[in-house]
Amino acid sequence: MVGKMKETTTSLDALIDKAGGCAVVDGGFATQLEKHGAAINDTLWSAVCLIKDPGLIKRVHLEYLEAGADILVTSSYQATIPGFLSKGLSIEEGELLLKKSVALAVEARNSFWEAVKVSPEHHHYNRALVAASIGSYGAYLADGSEYSGDYGPNVDLDKLKDFHRRRLQVLVEGGPDLLAFETIPNKLEAQACVELLEEENIQMPSWICFSSVDGENAPSGESFKECLDMINRSNKINAVGINCAPPHLIESLICKLKELTSKAIIVYPNSGEIWDGKSKRWLPSKCFDDDKFECFATRWRDSGARLIGGCCRTTPSTIQAISTVLKGKPQ
Repeated sequence: MVGKMKETTTSLDALIDKAGGCAVVDGGFATQLEKHGAAINDTLWSAVCLIKDPGLIKRVHLEYLEAGADILVTSSYQATIPGFLSKGLSIEEGELLLKKSVALAVEARNSFWEAVKVSPEHHHYNRALVAASIGSYGAYLADGSEYSGDYGPNVDLDKLKDFHRRRLQVLVEGGPDLLAFETIPNKLEAQACVELLEEENIQMPSWICFSSVDGENAPSGESFKECLDMINRSNKINAVGINCAPPHLIESLICKLKELTSKAIIVYPNSGEIWDGKSKRWLPSKCFDDDKFECFATRWRDSGARLIGGCCRTTPSTIQAISTVLKGKPQ
């Protein structure tokens, strides 16, 4: 276990402690939007609902809170200013939508907490934190490159920082509790995220999650040691982990990460189905159902994960299963 810088206790640390040592992150957002009839086959993906149906976004947040999520991740994963511009919106309109993604999650959290806190003896919820989602450059490209890490020869560190900077600033202005850099496929983009946090002097907890295809390395083929050596030197990153990887890879990845960092480890895998970025559809494959998530969540916790949730194709029932087994009591 290496790479621990002296860090002060954060709201994220406090939540993990209050949750008994392992907090629950919410689950698949686009999956649940589609269950409610949303059409999101769009370059903006789930973020299209920020324009078309913000009330549905808030409804999904509330469903995950009811299921026992301790952390809500905003609907901004694929929401970028260039993406909004491509839809004919102005920069100002795009920035307002980014802030709306935070506001919807905060409103859901606040209204849910007001409803349950009046009778604490009848529930086992924690006051949730809101994590502003910052998807990778590959997510904006919408070509599946967040699962390959191949951004081509013209994408360098400065280009990635320029891409992320204004969105980061606007999301921070929106007032989340945390920042979540998600599905990062290579060391270069992780470095861009870390340097941006330093340059912008961000004062809220953050996590970086990589994807992984082979269960050994980042999608780019770079070792996690290469990626984490740089992250370990930053006190701006409070947790590191894996999202949107197949669940059968997670236990060994947690063990690998435990050897490489002393930061909190976060995992929120997909269901095991495979996303075809070219045809933009899920391919049939062996996947985990809620019972398997319930079984494996304790193994992931016991292996060292401190934050556990779900990504694509998981649902509130998945998160309820995870929450129940981790917290020991039904919500």
